[in-house]
Amino acid sequence: MDILHVDCATCQARGPACGDCVISVLLGPIGSEVELDDQEQAALAAMAGSGLLPPLRLVVGQ
Repeated sequence: MDILHVDCATCQARGPACGDCVISVLLGPIGSEVELDDQEQAALAAMAGSGLLPPLRLVVGQ
């Protein structure tokens, strides 16, 4: 199982993309990491694909 670690503090798109990011929509402004397993990622992708939620805007630096 792959785990997606979302750390808003290190996201390269932080600021301009936060208002339209699924993490902000679901959890509000956060400062800590969020972990999403495969099933959670698939559920969020399905909801974003159908227009129910904005997509994840995470941009990971090199």
